[in-house]
This record gives sequence, C-alpha cells and structure tokens, in this order.
Amino acid sequence: MYPHFALTLQRTLYHTFDAPGDALVLDGGRTLSSHTVAYQTWGQLDETRSNAILIFHALSGDSHVSGQHEDGRSGWWNMMVGPGCAFDTDRYFIICANVLGGCKGSTGPSSHNPETGRPYGTDFPVVTIDDMVRAQRPLLRLLGIEKLHAVNGASMGGMLALAFTQLYPEMTERAIIMASAAANHAQAIAWNKIGRRAIMNDPHWLGGHYYDSPDGPPRRGLAVARMIGHVTYISEGAMDRKFGRSLQAADKESFSFGVDYAVESYLAYQGKSFHERFDANSYLYITRAIDYFDFAAKTKGDLTAAFAQTRARYRFFSYDADWLYSPERNEAMAQAALAGGREAVHHRVHAPLGHDAFLVQKEPQTELISEFLQK
Repeated sequence: MYPHFALTLQRTLYHTFDAPGDALVLDGGRTLSSHTVAYQTWGQLDETRSNAILIFHALSGDSHVSGQHEDGRSGWWNMMVGPGCAFDTDRYFIICANVLGGCKGSTGPSSHNPETGRPYGTDFPVVTIDDMVRAQRPLLRLLGIEKLHAVNGASMGGMLALAFTQLYPEMTERAIIMASAAANHAQAIAWNKIGRRAIMNDPHWLGGHYYDSPDGPPRRGLAVARMIGHVTYISEGAMDRKFGRSLQAADKESFSFGVDYAVESYLAYQGKSFHERFDANSYLYITRAIDYFDFAAKTKGDLTAAFAQTRARYRFFSYDADWLYSPERNEAMAQAALAGGREAVHHRVHAPLGHDAFLVQKEPQTELISEFLQK
C-alpha cells in the first residue's frame, strides 16, 4: 500500500513532477519543465486498484471536496462525498486535485517562476482544460492507478471530466457530467470577458505582476468579477424569492449610489469574501481555459464523432432553472453520445436555485449516482 494513504484525509498533499519525462507540453505551444499538483484523497484503494474516482472541481473550487481540513475549512461537497454518500468513501477511493493555473497549491500564476525567482504573474502560460487534465495524469500514475471507476465534475469540472474521457478513453468506465456544456457559449464567454476586464482595469493589477506590490492585489477588480459571475450561478426566480426589492437597512431609498437593496449587499459580500481567498490572476487563467474549451474541436465540430472516440458510459445532470448551462445543452450532449454509440442518460433535475444547485441539492442525484456507480 502506498504511504500517502495512511495520512489523514484532512491534509492537502503535494507532489512536484520534475523528472525529465514529466515536462508538460501545453496546447499554447509552451512547455512547463515541472509542475506541482495539490490533491487530497478519501477512502482506500482496493487490492485491484479499480475503485478510484477522480472528481474535478468547479472554477473557484479546490482539492478540499469533503471533510474538515486542517485549516478549519469544510469541504465544498460534503453532502455528496463521504461515508454512505453518493460518492461513498467506504466503497470508493476518491481523488480531487487543484487544477493547473489555480491558486490552491497546484502550479499557477502565483507560483514561483524558476527562471526569475519571482511569482510568474502573467508570464505563466495560458492553459486549456485539456492541459489541466494532462497535468493530473501523472498523479494517477503516482498513486498506482491505471484505470478509474469513474470521473465526475460539475460546471467547469464537467468540462474537465469530458476532456478526460476524450484524452484517456481507456482509463475510465463511467463519466458523470453535471451542470456543464460541451463548449462555452457566446453569452458565457461574454460574462467571463467582462469579469476579466474588471480585474485588468483595476490599477492594482499591474499587468499581472502585483504579488510584491505594497498596494496589494487587485481586490476591487476581482470582487466585481465575482459579483458578475455569481449572478450567472443563480436563477432569476431564486434571486426574486431571496431578495426581491427588499431594502438592506433603511425604510426607503437613499437617493445615492450606495447600497440600498439587500441583493446589492449580498453581492458586495460575495465579492469581498472571494478576493480574500482567491487569486485574481488565477481567475483570468481559469475563465480563459473555460472559454477555449470545445469538446468537438478535434472532430471539426461534430459532437457525435467526438463522443464516438470515447469509451465511457455517461450520466448528464442538468438543473431546470440553470440558464448558464441549460438542460437543453446537456440533452444535446446526451443525444450526441447516444448517436456516437455510447450509453448515455440525461437527468433533468428540478432545482429552483439554478446553476449552483449541484452544490447544495442532495436529491435526486444521490440515488441516481449511487445506482450508476454500482451498475
């Protein structure tokens, strides 16, 4: 048994892949001679090493998917990963790694650049979803895993899971794609662009080289980017039900440009809390990778042909109030997978919250996922 597995599950583990054969050739043409992957594991790998499930996180997530971290944080998906949960840690060996380009331990723009001795900043190469997946392949080899029981991801994580089934078709039997898309659509690209522009227009961004600045990072720009993004994660109906036109504090409008409405206060809080835990440059890099993703690009836009190149059985989950990655887009993927000869089922879940429902709604996906993993 590998020594990593005896460690407590609350710790983040790190491994730097810097052997001659570990150089990572990126889609943009540049090469990383070494890269670090931050990851966590739950459960035990069985004797045949066939019970491993790789979970990919969404844009602002990290490797801490479940449990209590040593720094006090709770996992971002406790309701789905743990003993007796959909991803049952008594049955499966769960792995989750921070993506390349992130800011929670894996190599990204805030990492040390060996050529300069300073953080990369925007000298870090632009990366793609495929690059992020390739960066995690050596981790599986390190853990002694040559075939996964399943891959899973939601939102951006769903794109990563799709990319995995395409890049390594022989390595997984099942793929669970939640609240995701085969490619980012024009409106989503537009929202991401506005968020990036908010960061880059912050005078503290300094072209991405702000890490040693006495003024600190571009907090205001990142806060605005998060506010913009957060609006896309929640449905119009959920916003109305939660806030409506409720005033935050006074009994009438202030006739100023401050905070009048409860929803304004809520977004301001979301922006502030986000810039305290996330790196602005990572937001630029990750949203750009999402924009570049196109599952059918290698088959000249033919989505059916793209799925025909894979071997996995698919389960797609969409949420009926999700206007970012709609049920129709998920249904199109399921139909293309079926036409490409793959087993595929699309579950349309009633979830008034919208896109973020995958984070907070336990049913019915718990039962559906458990059944699929045990099938």
